[in-house]
Order: sequence, then structure tokens, then C-alpha cells
Amino acid sequence: MAVQTGLDVRVEAGRTIVTPRGDWTATNVPAFDAQMRAIEKDATPGRVAIDLSQLGRIDTSGAYVISRVLSMDGAPQAPDALIGDHHVARQLIELVYGKVTPTAPEPPPGPGVLVTLDRAGRALHSAWIALLTTLGFLGETMAAGVRGLGRPDRIRWAPVFHVMEQAGLNALPIVATLSFFVGAVVAYIGANILSQFGADVFAVELVVIAVLREFSVVITAILLAGRSDSAFTAQIGSMRMQQEIDAMRVIGLDPIEALVLPRVLACVVMTPLLVFGSMMMGIFGGMVVLWSSLDISPGYFIVRMRDLPIQHFWVGMVKAPVFALVIAVIGCRHGLEVGGDVESLGNRVTASVVQSIFAVIVIDAIFAMIYMELNI
Repeated sequence: MAVQTGLDVRVEAGRTIVTPRGDWTATNVPAFDAQMRAIEKDATPGRVAIDLSQLGRIDTSGAYVISRVLSMDGAPQAPDALIGDHHVARQLIELVYGKVTPTAPEPPPGPGVLVTLDRAGRALHSAWIALLTTLGFLGETMAAGVRGLGRPDRIRWAPVFHVMEQAGLNALPIVATLSFFVGAVVAYIGANILSQFGADVFAVELVVIAVLREFSVVITAILLAGRSDSAFTAQIGSMRMQQEIDAMRVIGLDPIEALVLPRVLACVVMTPLLVFGSMMMGIFGGMVVLWSSLDISPGYFIVRMRDLPIQHFWVGMVKAPVFALVIAVIGCRHGLEVGGDVESLGNRVTASVVQSIFAVIVIDAIFAMIYMELNI
């Protein structure tokens, strides 16, 4: 006859005897967790024994709750604290007991200023470690790329073209649509402000220069970070969770060559094309707005645009492959660092997108300072 699940407590010779009855598994243990915690609180450390004679089935959940009583307040492990016979309980409880590490309670928080400085310092340290890790991963990717140049047959071209389609061609509609409206907004602002000074005609230069030098490449990079970078992290991270990355290493495949390099190559090739499409749509949006608001005809718009130096076009295009390289490397790095749970995957995807956008803005500022010093 099965013993009803329960818990008995008695005191013998100054010693607290805890007798778990019936099955102590994950489905039953929560009902007795509060009672076991009361025992931990009231009993004398080192003066608790567990009677296993009436215990039925037990799993790691029940073993943990029982071992927690034995390890309360840092009491030393005492094998004689387990009395009675059971075919597996003693071994399982001792195993779980050895894995439990008592920790001291967290100290009370200090003054708010110190807590803020502590958090700021930890954030800066994490950012520094992330930067060094990304640079190291970038070096590994570049080394794999150099090996691929020497041995083109080592590059997996099918994944490269697949990613070019997914991250490049499929992203063109959203990039073009957003760039059109950004160009239109810039034209509206320029027309409104310049008309107050009688310089309406210079709205053409404002739209063209702003779109070519900054807006097109930055918007494309941000969309790439939010759309493709998160996909890279999720795809590689799910493979990491399912131990496919480890399996690749076992059979002699380099994950960087098989997973990272195709994505990096595809982004570096397709991003300049996306930026070019973004430039055309941004200029078109500005041209439409200036035609409707300032009556600047498309022919006159194109004539004034042709008078501008071609360097404005190359200033924006030069940034495109750099942004693509950084975004792809950050996304793939976070994918390879995903842990074994879904929470880790979500955190890595979020960190990947945030770090990519932050890197794009910082690198764009560095480019701006370089162009200013070179008077370009």
C-alpha cells in the first residue's frame, strides 16, 4: 500500500528528526516547501536528521529541498544526518548536497550616489570587454576571409548568395520606402527654412548633400542592424542552443568559415547596393516635395544636382562596406555566444541590435571628423 505523501517532524534528544513520507517529486514538493523553510529557520544548525524510512519516489527537486535543510547556516556536511534505508535517496541527496553552495545574503545597498557610480563603472567595464571581444572576433573573421581569398573553394557560395537575397534584395523595399520619406522630410524642412531668407533654390543642395553624405547610409545601416543583424544572431544562436555549433567543430568544420564569413561577405557586397538605392529614393522624395512646394521642376533639380561635386556621393558610399562589416560581425559574435536557454538568446539579440546601432553612430561620427579634417 502506497504511503500518503506528507511530512512529519519530531524532536528526540535535542535533535530534530524530519520524516518525509510518500513521493517527493517536482509535483509534490511545492506543497511542503514552506514547512521545510520553517524547519530551516527554527531548528538548530547541525542538529537536524532526515529519516528516509517512509520515503517513496524522489527526484532532484525533493533531494534539493531536503539537502537545503542539511546545509542551512553553513552547517558541515554530516552523512549520519541521513537515517533509515532507501534504495536511491541517500545517494541522490548527497549528490545534490555537494552541488549546493550556500551564499551570504546581499549587503544592504549603500548611498544612491555610490550605487549609481558602481553601476556606471560596471557598464563601462562591460562596454570595454565587449569592444575587445568584438575586435578579436573581427580579427578571426578577417583571417578566415584571407584564407578564403587564397582558397576560393573553401567559401560556401550558396549561403553567400542566399544571405545576399535575404539581407539585400528583400530589404530593398523597406529601405527605399523609408529613404523616400526621409528625403521628403528634409526637403520640407529646407523649403520652409530657406524660403524665409529668399534662398529657396538652395534647398536642392540641402537635400542632395544631406541624402548622399549622411541620411541614406545611416538609415540603411540602422535598418540592416534591426532587420538582418538580429536575424544573424537568432539563426546562429538557435544553432548554438541545439549544439549544432559543437557538432560542426567535432566533424572538423570551422563555424566562422561556415556561418560567419558567408554572412559578412553578403552584407559587404549588398550594403553598398542598398545605399545606392536609398540615395536615389531619398533624392527622388526631395525632388517631388520641392516640385510641389517650391515649383522647382525635376529638370532644374537635376541640373543643380549635376553641378555638385561627385565627392558627396563617394563620401556616403565609402561608409557602406564599413558599416556592413561591423554590423555583420557584431550579429554573428552574439549568436555564437548564446547560452543554452531562450532568455540568453533574447538578451543576445537585443544586445546585438543595440550595439550595432551604437557602433554605426560612433563610426559615422568618426568619419565626419575625418572628412572635416581632410576638407572633403
